[in-house]
Amino acid sequence: MTVKSIRRAYHVIRTALHYGLDDLIPSKLTPWYFKLLRYCFFWLRNQHKDKVGGERLKLAMQELGPVYIKFGQMLSTRRDLLSDEWAEELAMLQDRVPPFDSAIARASIEKELNAPIDCYFDDFDDTPLASASISQVHTATLKSNGAAVVLKVLRPDVENKVSADLQLMSQAANVLETLLGTNNRLRPAEVVEDYRTTIEGELNLKLEALNAIKLRNNFIDSNALYIPYMYEELCFTRLIVMERIDGIPVSDKVALEAQGTNLKLLAERGVELFFTQVFRDNFFHADMHPGNVFVSREHPNDPFYIGLDCGIMGTLTEEDKRYLAENFLAFFNRDYRRIAQLYIESGWVSPDTDVAAFEQAVKVVCEPMFNKPLDEISFGHVLLELFRTARRFDMVVQPQLVLLEKTLLYIEGLGRQLYPQLDLWQTAKPFLEQWMSEQVGPKVMTAKVKQKLPYWAEQLPELPELIYDNLKMGRDLSKNQNKLLDRYLKHQQKAHKSNYLLITSAVLVICGTILLNQDATLWPSYGSIGIGITLWMLGWRSRPKNRKL
Repeated sequence: MTVKSIRRAYHVIRTALHYGLDDLIPSKLTPWYFKLLRYCFFWLRNQHKDKVGGERLKLAMQELGPVYIKFGQMLSTRRDLLSDEWAEELAMLQDRVPPFDSAIARASIEKELNAPIDCYFDDFDDTPLASASISQVHTATLKSNGAAVVLKVLRPDVENKVSADLQLMSQAANVLETLLGTNNRLRPAEVVEDYRTTIEGELNLKLEALNAIKLRNNFIDSNALYIPYMYEELCFTRLIVMERIDGIPVSDKVALEAQGTNLKLLAERGVELFFTQVFRDNFFHADMHPGNVFVSREHPNDPFYIGLDCGIMGTLTEEDKRYLAENFLAFFNRDYRRIAQLYIESGWVSPDTDVAAFEQAVKVVCEPMFNKPLDEISFGHVLLELFRTARRFDMVVQPQLVLLEKTLLYIEGLGRQLYPQLDLWQTAKPFLEQWMSEQVGPKVMTAKVKQKLPYWAEQLPELPELIYDNLKMGRDLSKNQNKLLDRYLKHQQKAHKSNYLLITSAVLVICGTILLNQDATLWPSYGSIGIGITLWMLGWRSRPKNRKL
């Protein structure tokens, strides 16, 4: 561990103790060596005893900086692990980071372009348009066509800083895992690994550009979502260049109302977009927090969303999609038995799970929700509560479902913020029913046949030869089986004959010995023994050899 790493580790420990995070671990779970280590930092005292645990954790993460702030934001979406109070506190973390020197930004951009900025851009603005924990954004004009663009460049040395902080997080998580035990609800090691996957993906801006291009193509003719154009030839691992857009932040409801935006339609389109991305395209934006979503200024009566920052995208398997759709529909129909069966069939929980017990647990969680009006039932919280319930039955962690849950909570929160009366069931149920109907029936079979037809046509010339080879193989196998059976029967016959002779010889020898002991005449006694020995020798010689058939 370098001096820099030791210094960073001390800063993390000092901040954690300053906010009394060690007090949040139950005393009975704290071993003696942990308490001894705590006494080694006796001068660091909890300065925030008046604050609740969630608020103290939030303040500590704010002080530790961007990587921990982003970690807290991610953790706030894991409501299957945290209480609602803690999740709400962490959700308030704001990723406001001071910009870094524009001269460093220029040097980094030119290094990626392998050319001066003036070769590609005019009007490069040294004042950043935005600054976040991972990157910084500058505006410019493309020299080739005069288009307004933004340049997103990674912060200097951010990869090493993230790596160092991730290492410390992993070590702390392992210690916490040991203290809390393997059956603890928080599962810190799992959470850190989840975060590692997320943030390492965000460090590759080329991947973000490719995700944006794919998502843009999926909605190229959509009246609900617009993804800015990426100049792929100017996109690299640490730099991307994209079309500059002009929109209203989705969180600015006052501005949206001022321009006469149809908020009901906008909220409903948000829900439709989510289900379209998940069930039609199987490729969904998994970081739809308000900072990444804008609303068009054009035709406010028919508004559309503008999506940014495609660094985190989610996908599901076909089985996961079908199970999720059936889960939602089963919940709507109050078919809790089917929900329990779906979790087992999908492999999310163990096949040994007691279905009746699981069904009852699901019913206890979900039934009270139907006492609310439909427009107050939260899709995200339904999924969340189902996951929480399944955790008690040793649900296997599904990272793709965690991303889905987070995205659904974001989308639903935005929709309800824009239009509080939003009825997600009315919007989503027809979509899910239609999607389910498209997964079965003659039309689906026809589509699958059409999809496979080119492959079958390619393989068709080989079909006669394959049939002949299989028939020949079957015939040869049958012959071999008959030969083996004959050999086995002969082997058994020899064994039976040998055993008969050996048993008979043993009987004759025993009888001859008894006659000798009873002073019988000599010739019957010796004759019986002699015949017995002769039969024994014949039986031994006729014994089948012990070899493989």
